[in-house]
Amino acid sequence: MKITRRQFIGGTAAVTAGAGLFGFNMLAKSDFVNAAGAEAGVKTFRNVCPRNCYDTCAQISFVEDGVLKKVEGDPKSTYTNGKLCLKGYNYTRRVYSPDRIKYPMKQVPRGSGNWEKITWDEAMNTIAGKILDLKKRYGSTLPICMDKYSGNFGITHYGIEGTMSSIGYTTRAVGTPCWPAGIDSQTYDFGTIVNNDPEDMANANYIILWGSNCAWTGIHTLPFIMKAKERGAKLVVIDPILTSTASKGDLYIQIKNSTDGALALGMARYILDNNLVDWDYVKANSIGFDEWADYVKKNITLDWAAEKTGVPKDVIIQLAHEYATAKPASIWVGYGMQRHTNGGQNVRIIDALGVMTGNVGKSGGGVNYAHLETWGFNYHAMVMPAPEGSVGMPGANGTYTDRAVNMNNFAADVQALTDPPVKMLWFACRNSVSQDPDTNDIIKMFNSMELVVTVDSFFNQNVELSDIVLPATTHFEDWDVMASYWHHWVGINQRAIEPMYESKSDVEIAMALSKAMNALEPGSCTYPTEGDPEEWTAKEFNDGIHALLGISSYKELLDGPRKANSLTVAWADGNFRTPSKKIEIHSELAAGNGLPAIPIWVEEMKAPAQYPIRFMTPHPQHGIHSQFQNLDWMMAANPEPVVEIHPELAAKHGIAEGDKVRIYNDIGEVTIKAHLTRTTSPDVIVSYEAWYKDSKFNVNYTVKAIPADMGKQATGMDGIAFHDNFVAIEKA
Repeated sequence: MKITRRQFIGGTAAVTAGAGLFGFNMLAKSDFVNAAGAEAGVKTFRNVCPRNCYDTCAQISFVEDGVLKKVEGDPKSTYTNGKLCLKGYNYTRRVYSPDRIKYPMKQVPRGSGNWEKITWDEAMNTIAGKILDLKKRYGSTLPICMDKYSGNFGITHYGIEGTMSSIGYTTRAVGTPCWPAGIDSQTYDFGTIVNNDPEDMANANYIILWGSNCAWTGIHTLPFIMKAKERGAKLVVIDPILTSTASKGDLYIQIKNSTDGALALGMARYILDNNLVDWDYVKANSIGFDEWADYVKKNITLDWAAEKTGVPKDVIIQLAHEYATAKPASIWVGYGMQRHTNGGQNVRIIDALGVMTGNVGKSGGGVNYAHLETWGFNYHAMVMPAPEGSVGMPGANGTYTDRAVNMNNFAADVQALTDPPVKMLWFACRNSVSQDPDTNDIIKMFNSMELVVTVDSFFNQNVELSDIVLPATTHFEDWDVMASYWHHWVGINQRAIEPMYESKSDVEIAMALSKAMNALEPGSCTYPTEGDPEEWTAKEFNDGIHALLGISSYKELLDGPRKANSLTVAWADGNFRTPSKKIEIHSELAAGNGLPAIPIWVEEMKAPAQYPIRFMTPHPQHGIHSQFQNLDWMMAANPEPVVEIHPELAAKHGIAEGDKVRIYNDIGEVTIKAHLTRTTSPDVIVSYEAWYKDSKFNVNYTVKAIPADMGKQATGMDGIAFHDNFVAIEKA
């Protein structure tokens, strides 16, 4: 985006007399040039967005007199291509928001809103004292529990795990709420997750976006999809909701929730019956296909698939024929599709479609989900030894380990622990109150703690229930290195401005805590007590990363991000990482974990009679989980949440446009304004999860901690069936 004479940018640090509409300066057209350089007095820095979405955008920040004035996409990344998303262009508003947490603060009593500024020394001494007190009382540091995920997704942010390791063996939230069932699916099938370079989608002749709303959540892949369309490729979008992405498709299929595997099986039956299988590929690269084909022929019919999915039989035939004959054909499997009790199994069936048509290992093809191939860093900030004499959970050969609790059943698991109980919580890069299932139980868990510490940038719902909050830097205020789990670029993140107020990075917080603990009890914490931020980042690199990116030093990334070109096409070499070294349509590993050995149909979760409506809570356009939506520009564009209701369902309950709707089940309720729309079906309501400023809105009051069918193999815990949430509604 080019900044024109009439556009506003900057922040509170740039306020002067005669400032613009929002209280900050308007820039003259000549103030900046494009991202290739800057006018005199303006410095540019390379950054990478760490907000944990597909795009992990390479950025250039423009700084004048120490003030971040503008953020653009880095044109040296052919993926970001000089552009950012809606959220990325709001970064100046985030950095300079008057709502940022500026200093360490304590709240007495918890949840009262009675916040008091304290010094970093006071904060660290309070926390260190509590850790040492609990260690003395219980004989270990297991009463301290860390819940950290990915709201700030740089490699050095694994220093949070390092913090916990450096004090001893602790209790850890393990797993991931995002994508584990799909990871397990492709681990069983291929050996791990690896996707084609998303830029390679431009080479496809046929593209199926299966549960991906990339127009909102992965916008930089969309231009490559459009390039394929310009070449004549057909775009199919399969989704229960008529999304912005669906509107761009040549064919949109509104499928019944959680029946994606049934549609894929119907397609497979047609492909088998019409001899459209790529037998050469199947025989050379897979095991168990004949067993699976026999299952499909004996158990699956097109009529059954049509009835189960709500997709007309002739559409299934068209889709199957086109997909099997339009090589190369690409499928992008979105994460929402596997957030069901049968979600992992559905992904395995879709994987089999890619195999039977010979679209795996092909440019323009693939069953694309995610990858971690560019994540081979040292994790120097994370790998810390426990202090001498530390005690934890018994491990092998007389060793000790940390204690794991399920991140997706966090409140219940934490409260169930008694030997020893959890007494202190440390949250970072995560807003558990807003993002975890069963909010009422989360609140109950908070109330049972002796100390709750949250590291964050804003007074969100997690902070509201904490005792101490520590102000976190933004990525413009720190050094880091970022990789993506979707595209194949890696970039350095420079400190562009000095940390605002008294904010610190997670590594700096770890060093400060170590200093405080060792002052109280020498040897009680092994984390270093000093270090340069750039040097911490440099220590994350190794020869493997250098070779992958074609560099000899991290400093070469200061000239621009680098791409791992060797990863363009997933599985092109046919070297699968399964035990058999082939694609395992029949997986003994899956069978050993109590799952079907082959990709068979598993019934979807049905709505209970008293709660007949499915309540979907997907990702929003204006934020990422509980970030961005609270900013002034986002609130102006999207001031309040709504629940999308089909007019037929609304009429049954006497609900009109703009009415307040009470949405409830046996664990909780939420009240939201109604928006009538035909983009959803008559038995599904939709509200996009987010944290709004000064709002108690939280969709997770009604979401139960129901596990998905897979996740343990790769991530340690099963995923969560966020979209198998059933409710009743009434006019409030």
